[in-house]
Amino acid sequence: MFMNLKTIAGVVCLSLLPYELAAADDLPTKSLAECIELAVQQHPSLKAAAASVDAGHQRVWEAASNYLPQVGATYAANRRNSSVSARIGGSATNLGTQSQTFNFYSTGFSFTQVLFDFGQTLASIRSAQAAEQSLEADLSTQRDTVVLNVKQSYFNLLAAKRLLKVADDTVHQNEKHLEQAKGRYDVGMAPKFDVTNVQVQLAQAELNQLTARNNVSVARETLRNALGMVGPLTFDVADDFGSRRIQITSEEALALAYDKRPELLSIQAQERSTEQTISSLQKNYLPNLTGNGTYNWTGNDYPLESSWNIGANVNLSIFNGGLTTAQVGEAKANLANLKFNEDVLRQNIALEVRQAVLNLQQAAESIHVAEKGLQQARENLDLADGRYKTGVGNIIELTDAQTSLTTAEANYVQALYNYQNSVAAVEKATAQQLAAD
Repeated sequence: MFMNLKTIAGVVCLSLLPYELAAADDLPTKSLAECIELAVQQHPSLKAAAASVDAGHQRVWEAASNYLPQVGATYAANRRNSSVSARIGGSATNLGTQSQTFNFYSTGFSFTQVLFDFGQTLASIRSAQAAEQSLEADLSTQRDTVVLNVKQSYFNLLAAKRLLKVADDTVHQNEKHLEQAKGRYDVGMAPKFDVTNVQVQLAQAELNQLTARNNVSVARETLRNALGMVGPLTFDVADDFGSRRIQITSEEALALAYDKRPELLSIQAQERSTEQTISSLQKNYLPNLTGNGTYNWTGNDYPLESSWNIGANVNLSIFNGGLTTAQVGEAKANLANLKFNEDVLRQNIALEVRQAVLNLQQAAESIHVAEKGLQQARENLDLADGRYKTGVGNIIELTDAQTSLTTAEANYVQALYNYQNSVAAVEKATAQQLAAD
């Protein structure tokens, strides 16, 4: 019965196995750095954030345009009807009421230039520049998030592949144990229980193998999504699970985070932008000086008569219903809100950094413990296998040793995965690529 189950499980596994996984050995490999570079180039969320930065850059030019002359041109052609008295302002009684229809043309150019506004336009430009810097920091935040997702997905795929190898090895070992049990049973040196016990263990190992294969497929899809790819994953990942170790203290990590975290830089840029907005609004209390001029051609027929004028205006808002005062008050309240949010953000960053460093230290210690446990489990299986072959041990002892080895191997893979994830979390928390020891 169990041999049939094995055959059926193999058929099901092949039918469920994606083509890309089945051919994974033939695919080129990419390192973590190459995957990150690919995600940074093509991830749609980064393109959206970059578009927001470009919009912020254009708003800087919008603000700067107030420093440049505003030039306009007009042309009008009209068909008019009026009496002589209406045209010359005379009495209709003396001049008659006969009306006349005629053409009237008007064309010309005008310009306006801000001459002096007590720095209102300059403050608006600086506000827009600070807002653009905030958007650039938001782009960095989004990039860090994408990179973290790529790292987690990359290491998740590595862990799934290693756990699949553990599952494959476990099936292979149980098949060997089944042969041993059958051989001993056939010569009368072991009971039927030995055979059925190993068959049960083999069936469970094959079921775990199916799950492990599916986990690899899911992990590949997760990595594809993290990379922002629409099509299938056309490469495999390089296995560099345990090649990197770092050392950092909470104080060092926190100093880096306060200096580098883009979320903090973004909110500080928003504060500068709001401060400049307040300065610009306060200039509304003061007069501004503008120069203007026009050059026109008008008349009933061509050639038209020309005229021009040039002058300057002083504009001062005496009373606007308290609009400026309310706008300044709103901006100051927004600035206070940003400063309080910065304090909250600093506290959250400190918590995130300390947790990440503690998790990193625990993960590093777990690797050593898992390595020791794996070594002992292998020795234990060798002893149990030898004892069973010589007839000293029993099948329970052997299958328990095999289960312990499988668990130890899985724990070791999990420890490696946790460590690399912890490194990625520390790098995200500090916004800094940390150097390996």
